[in-house]
Amino acid sequence: MADNIRRLPDKGSESEKVTINLGYVDLGRIDLLVQEGFYSNRSDFIRTAVRNQLGIEGEAVKQSIVRHTLELGLRNYSRADLESVKAAGERLHIKVVGLARIAPDVTPDLALATIESITVLGALQASAELKSALADRIR
Repeated sequence: MADNIRRLPDKGSESEKVTINLGYVDLGRIDLLVQEGFYSNRSDFIRTAVRNQLGIEGEAVKQSIVRHTLELGLRNYSRADLESVKAAGERLHIKVVGLARIAPDVTPDLALATIESITVLGALQASAELKSALADRIR
């Protein structure tokens, strides 16, 4: 069976077509910049704007990637961990291969405020009250 598994080539510099709706005024402003020679065409402006915005949000993207990565082994979530997440205004997407353990002193309200989703390939240890509160977020 392994003989028929092939790695797909990386897309590299290929691009994906995206359709967006812009207001007439924004579109007119883009056309004016193109006409004045700041950009070669509308697509050039939009690609540049997207790259600039992704550069500005680069650190947030990196942090999001880290938060969405699968963890292997045992992962404990303490009350202090979740309170830090809440204080930062963030939400967790818990993805664990192994054992995910939520401390017994974590309240359902704190868990609901900080845990967006839970995916565990293995086991989830949490109080029955927490599991019930998070039931729609456990995948």
